[in-house]
Amino acid sequence: MNKKLLCAALLGGLGLAQAASAQEFDDRWYVSGSTGVNFQDKDRNTEDSLFGTLGFGKFISPNVSLEAEINYQNPDKSANPNLWWSQYGVSLDGRYHFRSVDSKWWPYVRGGIGWQRHEEEYDATPNPISPGQHEASNLALNLGAGLQFDFGRLDLRTEIGTRIDFDDQQADLAEQQNQFTDLLASVGLTVALGPEPMAPVAPPPAPQPTCADMDDDGDGVNNCNDKCPGSQAGQTIGPDGCPVPVSIDLKGVNFDFDKSTLRPDAIAILNEAVEILKRYPELRVEVAGHTDQCGKDSYNQGLSERRAKAVYDYLTSNGVDAGRLAGPNGYGESRPLEDKGQAFPGCKSETNRRTELNTQ
Repeated sequence: MNKKLLCAALLGGLGLAQAASAQEFDDRWYVSGSTGVNFQDKDRNTEDSLFGTLGFGKFISPNVSLEAEINYQNPDKSANPNLWWSQYGVSLDGRYHFRSVDSKWWPYVRGGIGWQRHEEEYDATPNPISPGQHEASNLALNLGAGLQFDFGRLDLRTEIGTRIDFDDQQADLAEQQNQFTDLLASVGLTVALGPEPMAPVAPPPAPQPTCADMDDDGDGVNNCNDKCPGSQAGQTIGPDGCPVPVSIDLKGVNFDFDKSTLRPDAIAILNEAVEILKRYPELRVEVAGHTDQCGKDSYNQGLSERRAKAVYDYLTSNGVDAGRLAGPNGYGESRPLEDKGQAFPGCKSETNRRTELNTQ
């Protein structure tokens, strides 16, 4: 018995491999079965015998499995093989598997606790009722080590181990024992239940943005079509991403003959000009006044300046920064408007009596 205890200790402490955690594992329930030889503790006075097991378990992590198992063996008695002796039990065992991701075989160690029951006949002479019968139940401790080979749904296991049976009530031994240590060598199979586990489906990669999806300068034109990628805030941008000039049309801001006061129809046009200037804070304009060709040049020069000043004052009084306005400048009658190449008659058209905003 001492030799078997030493063997069990060596098996339990044997370092079989360096553990490596698998990234994925098969966590399906499985059934197991095994058969082997039970080398009986010689103090039992029984012969070595075959045994069988049936189990049910699963992996709870890449390296750890739990399994419930039943076992049965029916050895002969050494003194009289005609006397009945059988043993059966249940146990809960954990196995730690030293496995790597791509390995198809791996070693493991086993440890568990169980309940064993034995039923036996013994020679009760001179008792007239012979043979006698004895039954007892007790705790048992399982220790072992083995190799497992992965064939997919079906795995092969080979194992050697020991069961320490804490049986302290024997039937016909002159000297009672506190425990028995049996050595077991077995080969078995595990069969996974249910469908094959599906590998997790990786989400499709996010589409990579292209130049058509990006607008680095925030001008509303994508990078593919933007020919001027350095646009500044406040600029008017064309479909090619380049700044375009903003024109402020003040047609209709005209003046009565020899007057420099704003007419009601001019106020509405100037209000639109104020909104444009506020919308484009980078825009700078010149305020330019003009007259018709009636009167002396010197008089018309002063009149054009007063007309420009009237528009200039209106813009600044309505929130336009004076720093964005050039002028007011008067041009007198020097820049008459032309129609199809012909100058308007000097004193008949109010079109020349005007103020303009010219972008800078």
